[in-house]
Amino acid sequence: MAAETTEDRQTDKQIFLSADLACRLAAIDIGSNSVRLLVAEALRGGAYRILDEEREPTRLGRSVSAKGQLDDESMERTITALRTFKQIAAGYQATSLRTIATCAVREARNGPEFCRRVREQVGLEVEVISGDREARLAFSSVQNAFDLSGKNAIVADIGGGSTEVVFATGNLIESIFSTPLGAVRLTEQFGLGEGATPETFQSGFARMEEEISLCLKKRTTRPLFAPHFLVGCGGTFTTLAELMMASKKEVDIPVAGYKVSHAEVRHLLDRLLKMPLRARRSMTGMTPDRADIILAGLSIVDALMKRFRVNTLIIHTRGVRDGLVREMIDDAVGTTIDDPAHRDAAIERLAAACSGELGHGRTVALLAGRIFEQLAASFDLVAGDRQLLECAARLQDVGYVINYDQHHKHSYHLIRNSRLPGIRAHDLELIANVARYHRGAHPKRKHENLARLSPEDQQRVQRMAAILRLAGGLDRSRSQQVRDVRVRLENNQVFVDVVADQEPLVDIWGAERRTDLFEKVFGQPITIQWAGGQEAVSSDNGKPARPRRKRRGSDATLGEG
Repeated sequence: MAAETTEDRQTDKQIFLSADLACRLAAIDIGSNSVRLLVAEALRGGAYRILDEEREPTRLGRSVSAKGQLDDESMERTITALRTFKQIAAGYQATSLRTIATCAVREARNGPEFCRRVREQVGLEVEVISGDREARLAFSSVQNAFDLSGKNAIVADIGGGSTEVVFATGNLIESIFSTPLGAVRLTEQFGLGEGATPETFQSGFARMEEEISLCLKKRTTRPLFAPHFLVGCGGTFTTLAELMMASKKEVDIPVAGYKVSHAEVRHLLDRLLKMPLRARRSMTGMTPDRADIILAGLSIVDALMKRFRVNTLIIHTRGVRDGLVREMIDDAVGTTIDDPAHRDAAIERLAAACSGELGHGRTVALLAGRIFEQLAASFDLVAGDRQLLECAARLQDVGYVINYDQHHKHSYHLIRNSRLPGIRAHDLELIANVARYHRGAHPKRKHENLARLSPEDQQRVQRMAAILRLAGGLDRSRSQQVRDVRVRLENNQVFVDVVADQEPLVDIWGAERRTDLFEKVFGQPITIQWAGGQEAVSSDNGKPARPRRKRRGSDATLGEG
């Protein structure tokens, strides 16, 4: 075997780099407390390496709570920082640069004016994101940093103007809450910054703790699962870790993944409360520009752990920017989202991870699609809804992963918060609603999830849910013995001829108990009967071999709305 030469090794290195190197990307996050830049080199498989990071504390949101708008000085500082960050990104030859803004710009009356100034003076388009999207980006970062398999996690992203909270089971988001609890906002609202006297400080701090507790009670629910840990994103959490490590004289320990107990959080907060601002600024581990807002930030952490009854906090050193860069990589080098095979594979993975009911889901999807197809012309159903219905059928039971009794409600949240390639956000909302109503109470306009939809979309959901309930009943036995259905409309009545090699008594009984929504939505009574094997359905007259009387019943008692 010939010896490898230096030239050979150099060629191999070039091949490796050309295979792995995709592009250079830059992400800017305009927060209420600071502006941050992340420049990264994207690699194959969604990974990346950091080329540069910058942070500039501009306190853009400092006057939003009191005055409802961004002040001129903060805007000027932010625009100057953005101009510098754009030049840094250009110096690294970034092929894509995205700029997002969060709470301060989102809430300020002059937020649009600020975005216009950035566009004209810096040449950057600012995307103002919602609290919900902010939470999703933070969670995307967390799930890439930690193994959440088999874990119930709460993710909190504390910023200057807001705190976003995510409940997750494994890698699936169950709920998202956005709250107006921010370290800068609370510090200013309760007078805890520069110039506070000891008396006003103590009374202000007590009122702030009460406000945080009340806000969390109003804006969030407690998780149905017992959380294993809380993962914290943002400067409050990294500063907390640095302070804890300094107090314990821990060296050469990474901040990422550092664990802190609830008792340690409270003890640190009590310790800092006794220190004047100047002393806090000089503490080892304290970022000087965070010293005035750290008490508000730690109070939020304390309240979160108390509210959600979680004792272990894990520090995450990344967050929204990391999630944005990963999203940019997906857009730049990811798979083709319009590929049906890729979409179906994602649906299958989600169903397999949560329900374990793959065979049942596939059968219900097949039967629901067949019923929809044969009703479409008579009831003027929307053609594209068949695909949405079949998707809802395959995912209807994903809520099992959280709780069986209310799994239809959990299915709604898990589907709505998932990322299924090739499915638009609005269609995903419809799919989630249809799955929500595959059992339990009928769709009602007072239900928050349904009320978000237009009247036309509400009707679409009702029709698809009615068909899904019927199809689900036809595999009540979970045996997949019903192979097909033939639907006939005669004399203002719907007949469903069930195709199975043996009479599926349990499945027909199951379907007959689920007809009330169908009859209400479509305005016609329905009769379900066994038609024998495939040959019976294929006959010319289409009449069933052994008609059966329809039993009355409802599945409405299975769950409340």
